[in-house]
Order: sequence, then structure tokens, then C-alpha cells
Amino acid sequence: MIEARIAVRAERDYEVLVGRGLEDATAAAVGAEPRRVLLVHQPPLVERATLLERALSAAGHEVLTAVVPDGEAAKTSAVLADLWARLGRAAFTRQDLVVGLGGGAATDLAGFVAATWLRGVGVVHVPTTLLGMVDAAVGGKAAINTGEGKNLVGAFHSPRAVICDLDTLATLPPDDHAAGLAEVVKCGFIADPRILELVEADGGAAARDHGSSVLAELVRRAIEVKADVVSSDLREAGRREFLNYGHTLAHAIELSEDFRWRHGHAVAVGMVFAAELARAAGRLPAADVARHREVLTMLGLPTTYRQDRWPQLLRAMGRDKKTRGSTLRFVVLDGIARPGRLEGPDPALLEQAYATLEP
Repeated sequence: MIEARIAVRAERDYEVLVGRGLEDATAAAVGAEPRRVLLVHQPPLVERATLLERALSAAGHEVLTAVVPDGEAAKTSAVLADLWARLGRAAFTRQDLVVGLGGGAATDLAGFVAATWLRGVGVVHVPTTLLGMVDAAVGGKAAINTGEGKNLVGAFHSPRAVICDLDTLATLPPDDHAAGLAEVVKCGFIADPRILELVEADGGAAARDHGSSVLAELVRRAIEVKADVVSSDLREAGRREFLNYGHTLAHAIELSEDFRWRHGHAVAVGMVFAAELARAAGRLPAADVARHREVLTMLGLPTTYRQDRWPQLLRAMGRDKKTRGSTLRFVVLDGIARPGRLEGPDPALLEQAYATLEP
């Protein structure tokens, strides 16, 4: 049952479907035109991928299945080159289509494959994690990682549709579910305070319950925030940068940890850092900083990080996409749902903010 249809305006408008029992929605979204479909998925999703392959085959499509590594290990040039080779051998044309099934890494990779093959073929995303639903699969960003950083090689390539079946969240480990909630509450901090209120109402219990109506509302609200932002700023020339709240330090942590940390856990720490930086700069009240820690702790997310990594993290942040020349730029808040930018902060402020993350 489809519970919400959220429109996203892009070079080609598309819908994000949110609901339960959406097994047939993917085949409908692919449509009748493509002769061949590349189905990209991760190893734990073999059973679901098999069902989807059968549905696509029954609809008349020739399905190529590509199993890619779990997590960020999928987002490498080697995996990308292998997928390109498969498309070439199959004579994949511009009328054909890619389906990304899995978490955010799988949809990032599938989107980048689609963006780069023949200068762009269609893609439909079927995110199966909370993080994928509320962040990676929506908005048309596609990328792979390099040894120098996360998502440094990428493109903007909007999908034809995004299918968010909340029933798939039942299989998520608690830590993965919590990681997705970090991106949900990020949307609360930058745009929709009702998200924070829903989490705070029962100490985060309903948000952690994959079957709750509260979680369904949280997912819908987070997607609506992202859809509104990306519809007005498809290529990150303005407002879209606010969606990176907490991500400057988060990406540096992920690189420092060789991507062993979950993205959402790193974003949680990054948001606390950004809040403390805004407070040190005189832009955010202490009560709002405390609210960051309280909400994230309710959801089982980290709010501290080891102090000995600061020089390494500072170097990594210098390669962040928001950096201009040698000037660091951070998304910060001037209040809840009032995002802004802080450019070239004094190094002393950065160190002061980072010191508050001490475990």
C-alpha cells in the first residue's frame, strides 16, 4: 500500500513512493520501454533480488544481475569498471535501465553507473535501508570513493523513481536503523522541528520501531525536506548545501576509520561538532546544542570521538566538497531550522568545538 507520493522536481521530474508491500511498484516504475535492465544489489539481498528479477523478466525485460560488495566497498573504481564491462558485453543502450537495490552505497553506485554509461541511462532506486530511503536514493547525487576521500568522484543524475518499502526495514540490525535515523533528525535540525518533537515524545522508542506509524511519518517528513531542497537546487549551488549539515567532519571520520564507521554514526558526531562550532562562534544557543546530544543519545547514536585524530581530521576536511581554495566552510545553525554557513572559522574555534567531543 502506497502511503505517500512525494514529487521531486529535476531535469526530469519523478516521484518517491513510501509505503508497505510495494513489491510490484518497481516493475511498474521501470515501465515497458527498456529491453535490458541491470539489477545492482548487495549480497544480503539475494532473495529479494531474485523476486525482483522474476517480476522484471515476467514484464518482458532481459535482466542482468550484478552482486556488488556490501557497504562502501562497493563504491570503488574497480567495481565501477566491472559494471561498465558488463554493460558493454550486453550491448546496453540508452533505452535500457539500471535498478539499484540495497543501501545507500548500492544506490550511489547504481546511480553513477547510470549517469556515466552512454552519457546517461535511466535508473530506478529501491533503497532497503533507512539511510538509503531518506538520504542516498533521493536527490540525484551519485558517486564513488577514492583513497583521498568519500564521494569525491560523482555526478548529478536524477532517478526515474524511488521506491521506499518500509517492510524491508524489518531486517535491519539496530545499529543500521539508528544510523539512518541520524539523517532523519538532521532534517529536523535544518528544516522540520516536528521531526525532533516526534523523537522526543517517547524518548525515541517509536522511531526505533520499524513497524510504527511514527517511523513512517518520520521517513515521509525527512524525504519531504530533501525533496523540497533538491527541487529548488538540483546541483548544490545554494540551499542544497544545507543537507550536508554535520557531513564535513563526518566524511573525515569515515576516511579516518577506513569506512568502518557507519555513515549515520559519523554524521551524528559531525552534527554535534557543527552545533558546538556555531555556539563557539556566538550563533547557536547552548540549549540547542544540548538538544543535539539529547536527541541523538535517545536514538543510540554517538556524540563523542577520539581526540588524537584531530590533525588527521583537519587535513581531511580540507578536501571537503564545500571547501573553497584553502578556506574551510561549514553548515551551521543560527537556531533550530535556521541553517547557514560559516566560512574560514578561526582555528581556535575549530579546536574548541572539537575538544567538546572528548569521550
